[in-house]
Amino acid sequence: MSIWWSLHLRRDAASVPLARRLLLGTMETAGVDPDVSYDLSLALSEACANAVEHGGDMASDGASATYSEAYRVTAYLDGEKCRIEVADSGPGFTRAQPVRPAPSSAENGRGLCLIQELADHVHIGNKPGRRGAVVSFDKILKWKKDAPLVAV
Repeated sequence: MSIWWSLHLRRDAASVPLARRLLLGTMETAGVDPDVSYDLSLALSEACANAVEHGGDMASDGASATYSEAYRVTAYLDGEKCRIEVADSGPGFTRAQPVRPAPSSAENGRGLCLIQELADHVHIGNKPGRRGAVVSFDKILKWKKDAPLVAV
């Protein structure tokens, strides 16, 4: 069984629950265990929220905050694994550094750490040869008993 979809979404807060609901619906229909579905949907929400907040191109003069209005979400359920990728056209990550937990009192900065806790494998980097960040993560799937689309 293999299912994949890709969305081109506006950088708007309303796009985050849309992507999350589509992922949850896909996994529920396929028969993925609800706990795994929840973990992946929460990680997706964090990655989308980061793309909405940080993922646009700066204006060419660098002085104003004119940003690109879209980001892309792609999900693959293939065999026993789900892989999700969120790509934006923002400034990307300025340097390679480990993701560190934010202080517990911080209101921001916990998303990437949460993604790393919820997924089995995470890659955080920049688009090759272009501006923009890419956050991809995957998780081994567990299935409900008698799942209709379980991998064979």
